[in-house]
Amino acid sequence: MTTVGDPELAESFDVIVVGGGPAGSSVATFVAMQGHQVLLLEKEEFPRHQIGESLLPSTVHGICGLLGVTEELDRAGFMKKRGGTFRWGSNTEPWSFDFALSEKFAGPTSYAYQVERMKFDELLLDNARRKGVEVRERCAVHDVIEHDGRVCGVRYEDEDGVEQETRARFVVDASGNQSRLQGRIGGRRRYSEFFQNIALYGYFEGGKRLPAPSTGNITCVAFESGWFWYIPLSETLTSVGAVVRKECADRVRGDRDKALAAMIADCDVVSDYLSDARRVTGGPYGEVRVRKDYSYLHDNFWRPGMTLVGDSVGFIDPLFSSGVHMATFSSLLAARSLNTVLRGDLEERECFAEYEARYRKEYQTFHDFLVTFYDVNRDEQEYFSEARRVTRDNAPGAEAFVGLVGGGASDDVALTSEPYRDQRKKDLLERSRGIHQEGHRIQLQAAFGEAVDDAPVGTDGLIVSQDGMHWQKE
Repeated sequence: MTTVGDPELAESFDVIVVGGGPAGSSVATFVAMQGHQVLLLEKEEFPRHQIGESLLPSTVHGICGLLGVTEELDRAGFMKKRGGTFRWGSNTEPWSFDFALSEKFAGPTSYAYQVERMKFDELLLDNARRKGVEVRERCAVHDVIEHDGRVCGVRYEDEDGVEQETRARFVVDASGNQSRLQGRIGGRRRYSEFFQNIALYGYFEGGKRLPAPSTGNITCVAFESGWFWYIPLSETLTSVGAVVRKECADRVRGDRDKALAAMIADCDVVSDYLSDARRVTGGPYGEVRVRKDYSYLHDNFWRPGMTLVGDSVGFIDPLFSSGVHMATFSSLLAARSLNTVLRGDLEERECFAEYEARYRKEYQTFHDFLVTFYDVNRDEQEYFSEARRVTRDNAPGAEAFVGLVGGGASDDVALTSEPYRDQRKKDLLERSRGIHQEGHRIQLQAAFGEAVDDAPVGTDGLIVSQDGMHWQKE
């Protein structure tokens, strides 16, 4: 770690974000939209390949709505995803769910997208530029700068290979699962003993599609060595990946093309879907790639002057397509913390404690339900019941399941639909009859401003301000 030199000689920002993926571009945009000076440093040049192509409604209609890219997403022509299809559990027949089943995503926005991440990530990064973020690509950050125990900037190599030093009040590490900076936060990554999988994936032209309206569904299919994803990215292009258990890792070694073909042959559903397809062998999709999908969570989310977001702070098994959801949700929570501290409203420690508490709760909900879902001896009704238990949702089982896998388990109103928020207002009015009018008014204002949570996570926790971009005391 480098100690700071003469502060008068260094370039300075309010926040430096390291990494330009969805987590980095989102947190940078949310902070810049509040009038703060933000620098984003990205080591690659966009567009670039990335995996994690299946989005959730909470990201599309929540986070992306707040970022102001809804119309751009509509124009991008991404495949609409109205739910998911599983061949999983004791039921040997495929079964499906629709996002419209949950009130949290009810109405005309009960869908998400399957996206080519090269296009989606570039869309978000370009939006960050338009919102006032200083974006510098081909800039590799080597280390953070510290002064009196506080992180106060970074050292990086610019696009011309020149070493630079830039100061900031905060540094955000959004550089992903291979982050070089996450160790500077203190503590270490804690890997799940249960989810230690390896993904092998490629792209195919000409794969089969489900009948409308399920044409854009992600299909997940269990097979002997793990499970497959089958993601239609366009009318003809499909992302296909095998997520293999650690004890079956030998199947991934050697010739990747042959290994993927052998596992497809072992899975009757995917083999049938690809019976008339050919693997893409050229361009950005021409390589069969390997990704270690070990689930983990960092001990620490924050230290004075620095925080982690996205895959730098945690990653959860991709079965429910939660990768971009968890990354951008962490960015929203961290941005609320940064904005509040930069405005001088609350102390750094309590703001980032709120971020950590809410993220850990969402992470644990997915983790606990995934542990149950990996028990393939159950049927879908048992999975639905478990979703109710894990989320403590009073909705019918199937609806609770959709609310969870759609990214709405946190009940953060920034991530759910207007009809769902309206219904929650009605429910609160019903429960509040007989309460003193002024107390009732304050309760409604605290719970249902422009974007407000209904209660703090912990006994001493914070709630969301009316603008949805800060924390405040209850």
